Amino acid sequence: MTGSPVLEITDAQSPLLNESETITSTHYKILGMSWAGWVFDFYDLILFTFLLIPIAKEYNFTNLQMSYVLGASLAATAIGGVIFGILSDRYGRKPVLQWTILTYSIGTFLSGLAGSFWLLMIFRILTGLGVGGEWGTGQTYVGETFPAKVRGRYCAMMQTGAPLGIALASIVGGLISPHIGWRACFFVSVLPAFLVLFIRRHLPESDLWLRRKKMSLAAAKDRYKRNATVLQFQELLSKENRKYFILGLILAIFDMSAYWLTYSWMPGYLHNERNFSLTKSALWILVTQTGGFLGYLFFGFIADRYGRRPAYSIYSVIMALGLVMVTIFWDDIVMYPFIILGFMFMVGFGTGMFGGFGSLFSELFPTSVRSTAMGSAFNLARGIQFFTPVVISVIAVHYGLGGGISLAALFALLTGAWIWTFPETREKKLAQGD
Repeated sequence: MTGSPVLEITDAQSPLLNESETITSTHYKILGMSWAGWVFDFYDLILFTFLLIPIAKEYNFTNLQMSYVLGASLAATAIGGVIFGILSDRYGRKPVLQWTILTYSIGTFLSGLAGSFWLLMIFRILTGLGVGGEWGTGQTYVGETFPAKVRGRYCAMMQTGAPLGIALASIVGGLISPHIGWRACFFVSVLPAFLVLFIRRHLPESDLWLRRKKMSLAAAKDRYKRNATVLQFQELLSKENRKYFILGLILAIFDMSAYWLTYSWMPGYLHNERNFSLTKSALWILVTQTGGFLGYLFFGFIADRYGRRPAYSIYSVIMALGLVMVTIFWDDIVMYPFIILGFMFMVGFGTGMFGGFGSLFSELFPTSVRSTAMGSAFNLARGIQFFTPVVISVIAVHYGLGGGISLAALFALLTGAWIWTFPETREKKLAQGD
């Protein structure tokens, strides 16, 4: 036997995983590990926000210094999304999923050893690189292996890891850290690295990627050996793919802006402008995360039943309505706490439209650049969110934090409108020649 053993295990005549009539144990293993990677991915990103105060207190770091560290980690997610997306398209979904989990786990562990501002900055950047890479790789893995008729719901199910990651970070960073210290919180957070052992032993590579790679190597072996990274970007920005990459990037920017304009200052808004205690603020945020979990969970069913575009539009209106009511019209409903909580739930539920990116991008781009496109668009959009807290703080000078947060409603509606620049891709088949 010659050549790469990975490429020899495929049979061009056997059905692909995404052509299966039923969901198999292999599908569930891929979903489970990609989902778990996303839970701890988002957990590692958010955990730092809960540990800002004790870290700053120990080292006498200023708020500005800590904002630089947080901003740098967000910016690093953009770089990680691009780098690991390229690696995933070149070396496969399975190995790169392992690399991303190891990267953010090691970065988080090392953060507990940081003894200076610059070391902390470096370790959080390392964490951000892994965080940025995991999402696109995992979503591509799921999108390529699940049948077209249920792809939307399972890609959305993977996205439910985000609110669970936030909840876990709030427990470790908010409730446990006072007892064990911030360093121990970072040390404990290396445990997700053990997911790699399961992935390595029990998960197959994406058979769609294997076949596409084998076909590409057979047709142009030398071309893929030389300048593979450059060629991937050339293909991504080619006439066939450039339009949808730009449209997808704008869609992700609109949706990311709606999300981060909402959550970067929502706890502060409730505490400072609505006079909530920190505990009450946290409980109300948990209401939004409950809505978020259910929103992600049901988005895929709606998208598979009625289409990607209607699902995005419905969710964007739900989120925008909730945001407007809990900011601009707060004083009109303040005497009805349960109604306000209902609108907070709607805000979280509306963020479920993030559950559509995995299936949408899987259906828009060919296998050769699918992960590059997904990781680049999603994480470049997230990297830009370095500026959203600043935007809100500027608006807040004249209109309060509520006025700044209400801007998120506009971006939610833009997301729901922009999705109509795409073709409807519901139930699109992914073939080995794609």
